[in-house]
Amino acid sequence: MIDIYLDTADLSEMREARKNPLIKGYTTNPTLMRKAGASNYTTYAKNAIDIVEGLPISFEVFSDDFNEMEEQAHKIASWGRNIYIKIPITNTKGESSVALIRKLSNAGIKCNITAVFTTQQARIVSGYFANNSHNIISIFAGRIADTGRNPMSKIDTISKLFSPVRKYQNLEVKILWASTREVLNITQAERCGCDIITVSPDLLKKYEQYNDKDLDEFSLDTVKMFYEDAKAAGYKL
Repeated sequence: MIDIYLDTADLSEMREARKNPLIKGYTTNPTLMRKAGASNYTTYAKNAIDIVEGLPISFEVFSDDFNEMEEQAHKIASWGRNIYIKIPITNTKGESSVALIRKLSNAGIKCNITAVFTTQQARIVSGYFANNSHNIISIFAGRIADTGRNPMSKIDTISKLFSPVRKYQNLEVKILWASTREVLNITQAERCGCDIITVSPDLLKKYEQYNDKDLDEFSLDTVKMFYEDAKAAGYKL
């Protein structure tokens, strides 16, 4: 079974999900943190770390300068052994982050390489991880699909790309399906070799409610919904 990570910065949602055995880890990003009203990065992160009680959690650096990213990564990583540092595959100028990734990996920092969209990006970064290091490659499958492309073939290729690396270099690289759009993606992600998939709290609820639901029963529920809504609206002909 693929590991499901909750993608949220809402501390109350994190706390509730910690009771759910389906959830094996957490991811955040600056956009989610801002939406959740987090004003102090350090205070927010340390509260989240307490809530997840040792499960893996990813926090992203927020500088655009590689030297500052490195400083931020070391500081954030010092807060707990369960922390992965999200490093974008490039900065906002399109400059590759691979040199920074090599430094952090050699320093023993767990890296989550984020905003990966292409096979080439994954192939390049594959040569920059240190032996015995722990890493995640976050492939933004949902956003790839938004462009009309099927992300499954890309992810299958990337997963196979890292298989020999993991086997012969004693290297942990987990493939993560990010920007999940629907429950079907969980099955798709598992089928194409992903180790992890991130889901929003809303999608988690939908998965728990509808996963493997009997389709005849689902059909009847839908017919009843249309009927009850028409009745409640008082429609007449």
